[in-house]
Amino acid sequence: MYPQLPKSYKNAYPFRISAPSFIYPDDYIPNVQMLGPCLDEIELLCFESHESSLPSQKTIRKLESLAREFKFTYNVHLPTDIDPGSPERKEKSRFTETLLRVMDLTLPLAPTTYTLHLPFNQAPSGRICDRAWQDRISESIRRLMDAGVKGPSLSVETLNYPLEWIEPILQEYDLRVCLDMGHLIANHENIETTYHRFAGQTTMIHLHGVNNGKDHLALDVFDQSWLDKIFSIVKRFTGTVSIEVFSYTHLLASLAVLEKNMG
Repeated sequence: MYPQLPKSYKNAYPFRISAPSFIYPDDYIPNVQMLGPCLDEIELLCFESHESSLPSQKTIRKLESLAREFKFTYNVHLPTDIDPGSPERKEKSRFTETLLRVMDLTLPLAPTTYTLHLPFNQAPSGRICDRAWQDRISESIRRLMDAGVKGPSLSVETLNYPLEWIEPILQEYDLRVCLDMGHLIANHENIETTYHRFAGQTTMIHLHGVNNGKDHLALDVFDQSWLDKIFSIVKRFTGTVSIEVFSYTHLLASLAVLEKNMG
């Protein structure tokens, strides 16, 4: 039997508090059964695109039932093993087909947002945006829109490059932003400046610790000066905050840090 969180965090903060569907080393349903009674929202992880890694339709029906029972919502993290900026047309087509398939599969869960990676996988070019890559990303997003996807349903996650690189794409397609604080810190971005610039588009914040180049750690790896910077932003936010860690001990420690710094 897995340990349950010691208390409920439902409706405790101005934002919805969320955690991934892989806190316990088990499948979707056991994780959601353990987390649903204690959280406002669950981040349903669909990191891998192949069929065997995705929830079945039967699982989706059970997840829908659990959300009604425990009164929480879902957000869905879309697959990360596809490349919308690839020079290969076949890969770009796979991106579109995969996202449409996953979004259709999870539609019964009425996700608050779909979190999307737009990775920069080309040869490093310093801090200068690759215009050809930018054009390929734009083309891939346009194909999603042409297939009926609504821009505001997608939250583009901050990765290992400045979000400004795709700001014109965010504006053109009315996309939202997932501000991953850990990624911003690891990438030496100014979190306050980035939040201020994109606050109006930000629907999701990912919180996790970063130390010596390793991320998705518990929040207690940060010293208080970093926590003060992070929570000065979080306290102003009213969307979903997902503590993006992947173990019970890291989640428990992070919730304790959250509670202390939100007090």
